[in-house]
Amino acid sequence: MTSIDPQKYYSNNLKDYNGQSKDISKRLLLFSVLRAIVFVGTATGIYVCSHTPKTALIVALIGVGIFLWLVKRYTNLKSKSRLVKTLIEINEEELKISKKAFYHRKNGLEYLNSNHEYSLDIDLFGKGSFFQYINRTATKEGTDVLSNYLLSNDTSQIKERQDAICELSSKQHWSQTFAATAMQIQTDQSNQLILNWLKSYKPFLKGTIRLVPPLFSLISVALIAIAIYGLISVEVIGYWLLVGLAITGIYLKRINTLSFNTSKAIETFKQYGSLLEHIENQTFDSILLKSQQQQLIKESKKASEIIKLFSRRLDALDNRNNLISAILGNGYLLWDIMQSYQIEKWITTHGHRVEHWFNTVSIFDAYNTLGTYAFNHPKYTFPKILNTDHVIEAKDLGHPLLDEADRISSDLVISKRQFFIVTGANMAGKSTFLRTVSLHIIMANMGLPVCAKESNYSPTKLITSMRTDDSLDEGSSYFFSELKRLKYIIDHIEDSNYFVVLDEILKGTNSTDKAIGSRKFVERLIESGATGIIATHDLSLCKIETDFEAVENYFFDAEIVEDELYFDYKLKKGICQNMNASFLLKKLNIIK
Repeated sequence: MTSIDPQKYYSNNLKDYNGQSKDISKRLLLFSVLRAIVFVGTATGIYVCSHTPKTALIVALIGVGIFLWLVKRYTNLKSKSRLVKTLIEINEEELKISKKAFYHRKNGLEYLNSNHEYSLDIDLFGKGSFFQYINRTATKEGTDVLSNYLLSNDTSQIKERQDAICELSSKQHWSQTFAATAMQIQTDQSNQLILNWLKSYKPFLKGTIRLVPPLFSLISVALIAIAIYGLISVEVIGYWLLVGLAITGIYLKRINTLSFNTSKAIETFKQYGSLLEHIENQTFDSILLKSQQQQLIKESKKASEIIKLFSRRLDALDNRNNLISAILGNGYLLWDIMQSYQIEKWITTHGHRVEHWFNTVSIFDAYNTLGTYAFNHPKYTFPKILNTDHVIEAKDLGHPLLDEADRISSDLVISKRQFFIVTGANMAGKSTFLRTVSLHIIMANMGLPVCAKESNYSPTKLITSMRTDDSLDEGSSYFFSELKRLKYIIDHIEDSNYFVVLDEILKGTNSTDKAIGSRKFVERLIESGATGIIATHDLSLCKIETDFEAVENYFFDAEIVEDELYFDYKLKKGICQNMNASFLLKKLNIIK
């Protein structure tokens, strides 16, 4: 893990980028003034030299050349200014998030799924969630990839993911520049719509039509040259213009449709070309990142070069929106047909590869989030991935969303086929502990460092039942919804290795029935060889420890000190004897 202080890093970046922004603003002003001076100077020079046409022409050509150069420099500076301002926003945001001010960010509620193994139970999505805290993706597709990683429950290739995340955590300058570039993408057209269009596109310019525009253009140049020398009437040039417009008119409707679709994709392809180039030009050592990068550069041309060529084709067709260019270009060069053919040729040759290139960018976008998280938490540790009897062997394990000053950590050792029954008073920390353990498993499987001083981890999948709602649409009661969830767990653990986390099951029935049912269900889990933890207020459930060697009782304590409730939030061996409901009712004057 890096030893750089994240807050100091972001503060220094902020100071540096603010300085760059001021410098660029001054240069933009200078180029604006120079453009005005060149424009006025060129116009004046042409006027002064108007009596000598050759001199006036030379002045015009030089003036226009300098003016266009200044415009290009100004445009490049404007792009750099936008990039630097975005980098300023990124570093300002990181400083805010470091103070746990992140509730304004996207919360990912759309990724919640009540039929998933754990997404509904552990504050993975929603306000104040883990997703809201860690997400730094700059594209919608990157956000989707990140959410898939959070939900994947994938226990394979963890070490490869750790290496990739660790590497990106040490490349924060590259990651920030990548993110800032990706944030420049502003389009109403989603990537999926673009991909669907490319896949379904049917070319309309086929066969020898590719030869017509260059041949027509050659004839146009020849006719104009001949007309200049007076060998044919100038009217012929006008008639030839009409011929070109007529030929273009044959394909006009289909060209208009093509132009409509390409105009929506121009900015996307421009920015993705820059992002792909960003990936291609960086050196990566981790297997996962290197394999993604090599997919982009294994052909004769790099993916970024192919994408940028397409961007230029799209720009060329988009120039038809200029009326004068459209008339002259199509009348003498068959410009729209020429550019449409080149676009169709590109789609036919490379269109099937675009989805893969877009996916590569999305993967790097998601991994930038994970690398930034690792960078931001230098005290966290990457779990050692081992195949031992212990599923989790962690020292000072805590919840990653709690402030370090407020976080109370506990040691945890739980072995395969072992089941913990955790009791404790209200607000003593049981539910937080369950979410802490659950997040450890998810983060470890993703390759992230976990909130612990040390961690040895034998990979396992997670499945939970902690929150169950009435399903009014399905006409299901709370109790029946909970039963369906428990059946869901039983069905899953029969097919794979799962770590089961339960919080106060069978809440929808009477206490006697709940006690009997809870015991039978836990016995079923133990007999199936499952590993896990259940938190409960039902002390009778703790008696299972005497019947099953795999079961151990733990608790979170509460004490009344000087007529005030005190919690130490530490996991302890045994059964909780102190409950606090009656005390709190009296304390709040609800009962006497």
